[in-house]
Amino acid sequence: MMHYFHRQVQLWGEETQQSLQSKKIAIIGCGGLGSSLAYALGSSGIGEIHLVDFDEVSVHNIHRQIAFKVGDEGKFKAEIVKESIENRCPFVKVTAHIGRLETFTCKDIKVDLIIDATDNLTSRALIDAYAKEQKIPWIYGSVEAFNGQVCFFEKSSFGAFKISDKKPAGIAAPIVMHIASLQANLALRYLAGLSVKKDFLYYLFINDEGELITQKFNMPSA
Repeated sequence: MMHYFHRQVQLWGEETQQSLQSKKIAIIGCGGLGSSLAYALGSSGIGEIHLVDFDEVSVHNIHRQIAFKVGDEGKFKAEIVKESIENRCPFVKVTAHIGRLETFTCKDIKVDLIIDATDNLTSRALIDAYAKEQKIPWIYGSVEAFNGQVCFFEKSSFGAFKISDKKPAGIAAPIVMHIASLQANLALRYLAGLSVKKDFLYYLFINDEGELITQKFNMPSA
């Protein structure tokens, strides 16, 4: 196993790498963010990953959802992502939960971290409520156009956002991978026992001149 994770072992040693095998996470959503998150974290040595998604692949998903290819239309996203992760890394156990978040929460599965890969504010509010109830931290991520947001929620609440049924107008594929990468880095640092800036919102966007701008905001306590 240590040979498989050689470059990470160089980063933080065998003991930390081995500790990841006892960690359990849930990724809520297996679309754009979820696909990229699953690829990044599923190959990092986390022992158990739960994928939660009710959706099937559509042709318009494929350009920005890296787990899927032409011919996957009509298949459940969570099942495809599960197979892909397990083919990449033999040291991870992946469970696909076909259904909505409410179905997963009723199963009383204990995890160390929840990662949001949904596409609407209502689902994120539900994640926040469940995470607070279970005393589990969670990582929020969202994308729209060339913009994105990331936050590691522990003590603050998603209630600071105005909850509506607003949908993103359009999305550039690279920003999806960029935001998922930031979420995955926060998750991996946390699970490996490294420091993480919590309850701190990162807002990233590419301006009209093509410059990447990062703004940072402290989130209010719940």
